[in-house]
Amino acid sequence: MKKYFTLIFGILISGFALAQVKAPPASPTFELKGTVGFAEVKVVYSRPSARERKVAGNLIPYNEVWRTGANASTKISFSEDVKLDGHPVPAGEYALYTIFTEEKATIILSKNLSWWGTIGYDPAEDFLRFDVPVKHPSSHYETFTISFSDFTRNSANLNMKWEHTKAMFNIESDVDALVMADIKNQLIDGKNATARSYYDGAAYYYDTNRDAKLALSWVTKAIDMDKNPQYWMWYLKAQLLAKNNKKAEAITTAKKSIELAKDAGNMDYVKLNEQLIASLK
Repeated sequence: MKKYFTLIFGILISGFALAQVKAPPASPTFELKGTVGFAEVKVVYSRPSARERKVAGNLIPYNEVWRTGANASTKISFSEDVKLDGHPVPAGEYALYTIFTEEKATIILSKNLSWWGTIGYDPAEDFLRFDVPVKHPSSHYETFTISFSDFTRNSANLNMKWEHTKAMFNIESDVDALVMADIKNQLIDGKNATARSYYDGAAYYYDTNRDAKLALSWVTKAIDMDKNPQYWMWYLKAQLLAKNNKKAEAITTAKKSIELAKDAGNMDYVKLNEQLIASLK
């Protein structure tokens, strides 16, 4: 009988051990992804909320290494080599730690990805440290938030915001060197050039204020090679003609772009061409 009750008691205890009430985590895990230049950037972090608690100097500790979120340390990865506020960082994954004061934040990339929060953190395993200013905006962020902003062709800012505390750093991808190498290979050295590559090269030269005469020759080749050149190709040619001080040809070309844009139902390009024509008169 004693063995029987012991068996029943053991089954009940096992049942209690297995039974769990499912509830959402207090600090849910969030994954942020974005493309900066050619680099895929991913941040995985847990998002604590203030819940009427003091954030600055408390939930965000001052003068202490912080996990930059909750739970496990925040992870940040780059698919290509990048620069963080001008500091070279090879492609790979890092743990993102921070040290805040009221006026500045020290951004830390650690090579050790295994620690839970800051338990076991060792500065000897740091790959990089650099300082950025801390701002105190009037807007309120109840939940700790990491986000991208201020995108350009080759860069973006990564923002860390919580309550009235904000810090950010710049991520830069070396787009220009890669694009120019591709242009040299395909267009300048003449290997596998297509109408699209001539157009892309011309557009890049126009956007980066390079040799306008060479860019004009490329967009002209693109139009000549394409069986059905589109309105955006004619618009770029009109822009480059204008840049080469060929105003009359630019106006004629812009009018051609307007006709094609109207046929395609793209009134945005109609307006762009009209604005270009107006600027040339």
